[in-house]
Amino acid sequence: MSTADVGTASGTMPQGGCYRIQVLVVGRHKRWRDEAAAQVRLLGYQVTACDRGVDAMTVLALGLPVDVMVVDSGLQGGLCCTQLAVEARSLRPGLRIVVAGDSLDAPETETPAQVPDALRVRRDQFQNGMVASLMREALADRAA
Repeated sequence: MSTADVGTASGTMPQGGCYRIQVLVVGRHKRWRDEAAAQVRLLGYQVTACDRGVDAMTVLALGLPVDVMVVDSGLQGGLCCTQLAVEARSLRPGLRIVVAGDSLDAPETETPAQVPDALRVRRDQFQNGMVASLMREALADRAA
């Protein structure tokens, strides 16, 4: 797991209570995970990146602040994408979840049925400038 803190170019801080907006990026492919984390950091948000679901659950279980969790739908292992989303939501009911997959209609993820308010996006949306609007949508819908 790695954590990074990068300020915005304008020097303004996104609002997130007593801390900056925290985004947890979880994906098995380092290249995608690093690119997604970099795009989120460009918005001025703090990022924690994990390559396994169990590491992501550790972050959540330790009580570290997380506002949005972005999960690669191809995540495998003991806590695959859907299981991670369900477990994370049971631990943190107000957590906003974004599931990134190759196709919005991919049968590989049951997350929409298990966590119906999860946002679903294509993986490439984290590389073509859509990150800002996705994060705004996720943060606008989070529980108060």
